[in-house]
Amino acid sequence: MKNLPNLLLLFSLSLAAPTLHAADKTAEPSFWDKLRAKVEQMAPQKRVTATTAVGGVRGSKMAADDVYWKGEQQAQTVDADELEKFQAAMALAAAGELEKAQASFAEFVAKHPDSTLRKDADQALAQLQTAK
Repeated sequence: MKNLPNLLLLFSLSLAAPTLHAADKTAEPSFWDKLRAKVEQMAPQKRVTATTAVGGVRGSKMAADDVYWKGEQQAQTVDADELEKFQAAMALAAAGELEKAQASFAEFVAKHPDSTLRKDADQALAQLQTAK
């Protein structure tokens, strides 16, 4: 009978442990964590002056814009210089140098207004404004 309260306590803790563990995994990653993960998946692309074309035969006639290989995903490409400057601005923000990071993101937006990272740079600027 003396062990019954101890057994009940042990049983209730074993039931609560998975719930507590699941609560840790549902935590939403921060804006900077999401942005870092997105940038890490991008493939830098050097600007090349030569143009190359590749063609292939698939077996039946089809329109040129209809060629698609199911399940094939390609990394989003961005100019290597743009990616380097964006990562430098992110590093400044991660180091806590918010004013320098804000200036760096603003410079990035000014120099690369048509970049695929433009929306992310604007969001980063907004995050840095609210952090002040």
